[in-house]
Amino acid sequence: MARKTLRVPLRFPDNPQRWGACAQCIEQRIANRPGIDGVRIIPEPHPSNGFPRAVLELDYDPDLLSLAQINRYVEQAGGCLDESMAYLVLPIEGLVSPRGEHAVQAALNKIPGVTASISFASQTLRVEFDRRQCALPEIVRQLDRFGIRVLPQAPAKQEPEARKADHARACCKQVESAVHHPDLLTAIVGGFFLAGAWTVHALDGPEALRLPLLAATYVLCGWRTAIVMLHSLRQLRLDIDLLMFAAAFGAAFLGHYEEGGLLLFLFALGGAGERLAMSRARRAIQALAAVAPQTAIVLDSQGGQREVRVEQLSVGDRLLVRPGQRVPADGPVVAGASAVDQSPITGEAIPVEKTVGDPVYAGSINGDGLLTIQVSKPSSENTIAKIIRMVEEAQSTKSPTQQFTDQVERWYVPIVLIITACLIVIPPLLGLPSPRDDSSWAGWFYQAMAFLTAASPCALAIGTPAAVLSGIGRAARGGVLIKGGAHLENLGRARVVAFDKTGTLTRGRPEVTDIIPLTPAWDQTELLAMTAAVERGSQHPLAEALVAEADARECPHRNAERVEQIPGFGIVGTVERQRVMIGRVGMLHRPGAPSIDPDALAAARHHIEKIEAQGKTTMVVVIDDKIAGVIGLADQPRAGAATMIGQLKRLGIRRTIMLTGDNARTAAAVASQIGIDEYHAELLPQDKLQKVRELDRAYGRVAMVGDGINDAPAMANATVGIAVGGASGGGSDVALETADVALLADDLKKLPEAIGVSRLSRRIIIQNLCFALGVMGVLAPFAAMGYTTIYTAVLFHEGSTVLVVLNALRILAYRHHATDTSEADTPWTQPTPGTRAASALR
Repeated sequence: MARKTLRVPLRFPDNPQRWGACAQCIEQRIANRPGIDGVRIIPEPHPSNGFPRAVLELDYDPDLLSLAQINRYVEQAGGCLDESMAYLVLPIEGLVSPRGEHAVQAALNKIPGVTASISFASQTLRVEFDRRQCALPEIVRQLDRFGIRVLPQAPAKQEPEARKADHARACCKQVESAVHHPDLLTAIVGGFFLAGAWTVHALDGPEALRLPLLAATYVLCGWRTAIVMLHSLRQLRLDIDLLMFAAAFGAAFLGHYEEGGLLLFLFALGGAGERLAMSRARRAIQALAAVAPQTAIVLDSQGGQREVRVEQLSVGDRLLVRPGQRVPADGPVVAGASAVDQSPITGEAIPVEKTVGDPVYAGSINGDGLLTIQVSKPSSENTIAKIIRMVEEAQSTKSPTQQFTDQVERWYVPIVLIITACLIVIPPLLGLPSPRDDSSWAGWFYQAMAFLTAASPCALAIGTPAAVLSGIGRAARGGVLIKGGAHLENLGRARVVAFDKTGTLTRGRPEVTDIIPLTPAWDQTELLAMTAAVERGSQHPLAEALVAEADARECPHRNAERVEQIPGFGIVGTVERQRVMIGRVGMLHRPGAPSIDPDALAAARHHIEKIEAQGKTTMVVVIDDKIAGVIGLADQPRAGAATMIGQLKRLGIRRTIMLTGDNARTAAAVASQIGIDEYHAELLPQDKLQKVRELDRAYGRVAMVGDGINDAPAMANATVGIAVGGASGGGSDVALETADVALLADDLKKLPEAIGVSRLSRRIIIQNLCFALGVMGVLAPFAAMGYTTIYTAVLFHEGSTVLVVLNALRILAYRHHATDTSEADTPWTQPTPGTRAASALR
């Protein structure tokens, strides 16, 4: 599809000094997004209210980006699309072949203000239009001309009784399949008529019986091809259906009725098989929509219960979720505790314990406990709704390989028709002998029809979209959201993976790692209890870590009095008439500090240096003017981070790199602990962005993994940006909206699986391309030279189409083989320190 230009109105802040900075910020945040070719900000005259305005012009590729994605980019940069712009992803039925996509898109895109992208593989239409120039009914009327119907947005889900009835009818599955796929039924019936005609011809039966049987075969097996061909011709497009139709009726013109009928029969049967196979791939994605329940139990203020539809829920409603039920809405738990199975959303295999204050997500399954939750989002904005919406958008965008094959088909079909015409006309005029025993003209015409059949690129047209749809569906089933075919291919091409540290490779919060008592009067438990008593009222992350550790160890609870902060050093308070000071060692040298025994201070410094050499933070505990102990804290690596790095290396990732704003000593400790090849410390956000660009120049393709918030600039400039915790981590909305790929679980072990799916998808795309081009490249010349009959051409042509679809479906069966390698025993090489920026900002 041709590039398009979009105009987006902007409004700047009141301060004129910030206009230039705002414009530059918006340009930088949008310009490097995939699919955007140019960004321009054009000032406009001030309106009467005095606020400066401008227009943001974007040049973009509609095959790679939808308006919904552009809107998210613009919103993140501080703008918004005009309300007159509408964008919808609509489920459809009636698109009978992938060859019909181009004719429908061409007709819709001729409507003023409309940009459309239709997908046979996913049976969806992405339509974007300007309400000032076009209305949705006009688009629907244009679809009706092609026999395409828009389905309801939310098809009714089967109730348990209906599902039981389905199981009872399992013995009639084949009959039901034929009824729901009339194209398959008509192709099979046409095949029976063809077999009858062939039998009559072989037995020298009456022509009065043979010809009606053949006519029925041509009608039953060729009507869909004829409809698609006519629609394409109306749009002045030459496509594969025209090639097949011409070959079949060319054979019939020569009297080879059975061969023409066989071509139409196998073409119709192959098309029905494509639709059956694609419906299986679509079910992997449509299953997402089935995980959220239709109704919820609402609790009123008097404790009464009433059942309402999920669409009727309001933010703030309290819902009762019984054991074994699916959670109907996003929101925090306000009463009860239970283990909740989040695998339908995040792919996590182990249920997650939920108690008061913990968030739960629509579609997850409650365990044995009774939960009361409070609705935090309307049904249209909950996590599962966003995932479904983004997967639908991903289905409707085209991968680079699919765009390439579409372009090839556009000029390839006319070339095949020209060569066919030359085969029919030129050899007889030159008096060249026919490869067959027929007369010169008839023999060359027959070979031209065989060439036409062999050269039809059906397998080329369906191989890539089938693989992309299967890859996106398989990833979604595993808790990985890939937002389009381009990102699916790019993830498979990545050879370098860069990681943010805090919140990505590490847990994002400090934890107590070392408790070292320095006097016999205090053991670890008592030392931690005294420390937690003083820190319990503080909001500092280190204080919260100390309190959490004391609670986890069930230390005795003590009360502190006269608690005061020592600005820049620590905190002091009185616990059971004992004065307790906690802070960094520098507080012992400040004016007014208590006198400390030099030997005790030297012993404390020895432990402090040893702990800080590991990249940890230290705190000294002083009780009644004596050093009682030293406590070490650190942001610990995530569980399984080292195993994940090992799996990436086994997948062929050439280098793993950590980009962090933390200090070099901490970065080196984390990198060494989990097996990172290289680290770059003390980086500002703009430094991370620059480093990603350097890595791209050095290695070619870089995947950037972060939390989707402070790493957004670097992720946007990477070949593919990956957000961790798209559904369960902090900042989940940002992670879902900004990244090209989102790991819905807060689990890095999903990353090797995502790359594995992408690489398998890309291998299968390449295999399908090579196989389709190979069959065409070998079979077509042989057909032109007279070494191939129409029978042979038909069998190879249709066989290749079926094989590329079946090959694509292998992606749905992908299993990631994780290796349970002990992180402690894994022999890692020493990480390479990189250059460091001047400031330490995480």
